[in-house]
Amino acid sequence: MLFKKKGLFDERDALKVIEMASRQNAGEIIVMCERITDSARRRLWDYARGVQLMSDLTGEKREVKIEILEGYVSDRVKGVEL
Repeated sequence: MLFKKKGLFDERDALKVIEMASRQNAGEIIVMCERITDSARRRLWDYARGVQLMSDLTGEKREVKIEILEGYVSDRVKGVEL
């Protein structure tokens, strides 16, 4: 899933992204933003690590790949606007 945010991507935005991605069981989260806070970055990585740990405990093979594209937000790319 691709999420776009013009401006600062903060922890509240990260929580929204995690909520939407967890509902759809997304295997990949891509965040395109101009700037991202350290707490938002940490929140996304913690979610990915939590999914991996829970899948290890339950025996299923599931992981979430996190990709953060910082610096430029393209209007031509289709994604969820935050």
